Amino acid sequence: MSASISPAHEALHSPAPVLSVSPVVVPAPGRAVDLEVRVSAPVTGDDLPVVLLSHGQGYSNHLSSLNGYAPLAHFWAAHGFVVVQPTHLSSRTLELDPAIPGAPLHWRSRAEDMTRVLDGFDAIEAAVPQLRGRVDLDSVAVAGHSMGGHTASLLLGARLTDPDDGKVADLTEPRIGAGVLLAAPGRGGDALTPSVAENLPFFLTTDFSGMTTPALVVAGDRDDSAHLTVRGPGWHADPYTLAPGPKSLLTLFGAEHGLGGISGYDVAETTDENPARVAAVARLTWAYLRSRFHPGDPAWQEACDALTAGPDPLGRVESK
Repeated sequence: MSASISPAHEALHSPAPVLSVSPVVVPAPGRAVDLEVRVSAPVTGDDLPVVLLSHGQGYSNHLSSLNGYAPLAHFWAAHGFVVVQPTHLSSRTLELDPAIPGAPLHWRSRAEDMTRVLDGFDAIEAAVPQLRGRVDLDSVAVAGHSMGGHTASLLLGARLTDPDDGKVADLTEPRIGAGVLLAAPGRGGDALTPSVAENLPFFLTTDFSGMTTPALVVAGDRDDSAHLTVRGPGWHADPYTLAPGPKSLLTLFGAEHGLGGISGYDVAETTDENPARVAAVARLTWAYLRSRFHPGDPAWQEACDALTAGPDPLGRVESK
């Protein structure tokens, strides 16, 4: 390899074939249904970090499950990560009774699913023997889009007051060392629409002041999410502005809630279809996590430089 080419550049331009296995059942005593996950990983490589990817909600039946988010999951896996995608209890694919505790969004169970994955990783390796001995469980990240971003924020240290018992819920997962929040919800209180405040009261008390785990927040500057917030696109930057560092914020120009189409290939509900934007999100999120788990690796800086190199940049990055 030429001395002028960095290891990060080599990794970016040498994707591996991907192995994807689903459904893999993870032990989940007391859960309404078995916890099923998709596992995607490169067929080569060792000491592979793990990304736990939490789906959003949306209108489609299957994107909000282990079958969604292929543009991100495949890219991350092809470039050296093991990606684990659970089907949360909020998924339409499960057709659960809407009266069961936690419905409709199951905010607490969603976060607990990720802890179950880490606790039950032996079961994943047993079901996917090609992974055995190749996974670095000391390098774990969580990523999530939309409601999945809310899930990720709780695992990274954000807190809220449970409206059912009035207690502060702390679901921080100390084994998670980094996060990526994609179009994630912002603060509660008067930022919410009256409908959300009334029907989804757990959003009211979201507090990012304890979210100390390093994270990249990705927000679209046209993602007004008017069904959730009265504050416009800036609301999705709250996990950056209201949390302590170290944090980075990627603002995508012209992006709406789908961030170009990250939830699936050619998804009808994407309102801002843009393959170049999806490619940028995939590269920048991968680069952020690579550099986070390998201090000194230039992937993140190289990706940021590439973002702004042309005459029409897709976005901007700021950090604190």
